[in-house]
Amino acid sequence: MKQVVQNYKSGELALLDVPVPGCKPGGVLVRSAYSLISTGTELMKVSEAGMSMVGKARSRPDQVAKVVQSVAVNGVPATYRKVMGKLDSYTPLGYSLCGVVEQVGAGIDDVKAGDLVACAGNEHALHAELNWVPKNLYVPVPDGLAPRHAAFGTVGSIALQGVRQGESRLGEVALVVGLGLIGQLVVQLLAASGVRVVGADPDPARCELAERLGAAACGDPASAAVENAVAELTDGHGVDQVYLAAGGGSNQPVELAARLSRDRGRVVDIGKCRLDLPWNAYYEKELDVRFSRSYGPGRYDPEYELQGRDYPIGYVRWTERRNLACFLDLMARGSVDVEPLVSHVADFDDAVETYRSLKDGELKAVAVLFRYPGQETEAQAPAPVVAVPAVDVKRGPVRAARTPVRLAFVGAGNYASSMLLPHLARRDGVELSTVVTTTALSGANAQRKFGFTAATTDLDAVLGDASVDAVFVVTRHSSHAELTRKALLAGKAVFVEKPLALTEDELAGVLAAVEESGNDRLQVGFNRRFAPLLQEARKRFGARSGPASLRYLVNAGRLDHGSWYLQQGTEGSRFAGEGGHFIDTASWLLEADPVSVYAVAPSGNEDLQIVLRYPDGSTATISYVTTGSAGFPKETLDLIADGRVLRLDDFVRASVYGRKRWVSSRLPQARDKGQNAELAAFVKAVRTGGPMPVPLRSLAATTAATLAVQASLAGGVPVTLTGSR
Repeated sequence: MKQVVQNYKSGELALLDVPVPGCKPGGVLVRSAYSLISTGTELMKVSEAGMSMVGKARSRPDQVAKVVQSVAVNGVPATYRKVMGKLDSYTPLGYSLCGVVEQVGAGIDDVKAGDLVACAGNEHALHAELNWVPKNLYVPVPDGLAPRHAAFGTVGSIALQGVRQGESRLGEVALVVGLGLIGQLVVQLLAASGVRVVGADPDPARCELAERLGAAACGDPASAAVENAVAELTDGHGVDQVYLAAGGGSNQPVELAARLSRDRGRVVDIGKCRLDLPWNAYYEKELDVRFSRSYGPGRYDPEYELQGRDYPIGYVRWTERRNLACFLDLMARGSVDVEPLVSHVADFDDAVETYRSLKDGELKAVAVLFRYPGQETEAQAPAPVVAVPAVDVKRGPVRAARTPVRLAFVGAGNYASSMLLPHLARRDGVELSTVVTTTALSGANAQRKFGFTAATTDLDAVLGDASVDAVFVVTRHSSHAELTRKALLAGKAVFVEKPLALTEDELAGVLAAVEESGNDRLQVGFNRRFAPLLQEARKRFGARSGPASLRYLVNAGRLDHGSWYLQQGTEGSRFAGEGGHFIDTASWLLEADPVSVYAVAPSGNEDLQIVLRYPDGSTATISYVTTGSAGFPKETLDLIADGRVLRLDDFVRASVYGRKRWVSSRLPQARDKGQNAELAAFVKAVRTGGPMPVPLRSLAATTAATLAVQASLAGGVPVTLTGSR
């Protein structure tokens, strides 16, 4: 993923590729929709980074004091290495955003994948495509509030906490010094609470904006306009509160506050301005000087922010999370309007140039938003989400099986009899122990033809047989998930033909059985990745350095009338039953699991066009068609990347085009789609106790992506797959 970072030593700004954060317990993984640049705080950091070392020292005397102390304790060389190492590192920017929950960590029950949330924190709400955010630093976005507006949540909470520190009351008069982003929000919050506001800022445009947003009067603090407005509104007594929302090195704001405050007025520092208090002026009026610490109570408390320990509402009414929720509610009800503050919306890919324009003054702005990929100019409803269930397997000991490996089959229909059992019946080190069928005759036929020791209709007896090492589930699609679940709970290694599941609940049930039993010995019959021809072509193609485009045409053809594949009410759609093959093949070639699925279907037929998006920007397009010619090959595939092309022609011939061209020998008409090699890998894993041929995580991700096709067709929009690696 991409993230905005800065090197504090050199001042370099970059949009850096960094690893995706993990979804830890106690928080959620959020994909950013919009993030807000704090034109005050962040630009101050950017400006400091561009200073010389002497300039940095002058701007941060607190850090200089720490360096001096470290020299006294550790010596100059060690301190120098420590300081230079810290300075010459990338640091993040950003702390206010809105995004969609992609994955929910353990212990979180107030949001789910697909929910829109506003997030806070300079370690957790960064300018990055994905962020892990702990519980007390995110809040669900109220219905109807646009994501671009919800991105103001954190900055709004800072303004709201400042207003709370001022203890404003109906009918009072307040002075807001500095009408940047925070100041404009303070003006609106005060006006919404019945306080008359005077604003002070040298920028006429900002003064005009504040008046449109509710200020009674605004003007340049160096002119008489502000003082005259205060005198008129207060009958010469002075304002009840002053909010310092200005930055910079001038002491003018605190001097103005002393001059225009009433006796025993309150002065609240929200920004970071110079605070050389004129003692006589503050003493004579006995002014109450207060600081507003960021978003509110809980800020900088690791037990609150990282461990999720809330403060009792009876003792702390407004925590930082409650402030965040309150500000979102004010926006949703129209009490605060942030749209007039949006000066510019930049695509996230243009982040570095946007910062440069702000720093150089080319871009004059109150608020700037980054819009992330997938967001349109106007706010869109969050896309549907299908979760890839996470599995926390407390794996039990895996014993190596005896030789021969004893296998039981549940089901002995056409596919088992033609594509699986012929390979196993003649394989050394394998014993076909028992075949389980629903009718006695089909079991007897399989026993006679393939040499099973026994045939039965009693599944429980087979699952309870300790001598059986592995169970093959080769039944109709609707029974796969439940039979797999039972076999896993019985402690058996399981080979289940695709599909693993027909619904998200079925998939979750299978993975729950894995967790409950500690038995993750599962393989789904995705055989194409084992095809020798495709294996060789992938090897010839070599490693990729950039994103790839993959095109997979599946000329599925029409089904015969009466085929049980057409029983969608019980057996699922045709693609749900077969599509996992093609998604698994694409994911294996691209070495990742998909993160989104978009499917469309022409009206009047069953053809599907499916686009899979992968974490590195790669895409796979699967055309699953039933209206093609029966004379055309069933499966053709092209993988294109880095100036090379891999071509597969229906498992008969493969070729790779690059600096050199490689073309395979043409295979006989009997295509090898990998079943024999797949079975060999499964039997070996059972016999040795080694890992299964395909990781469980990949099996779950492919199944979830297959199920997402129907969800995308129903909604007409892409479906995000949360939890994909």
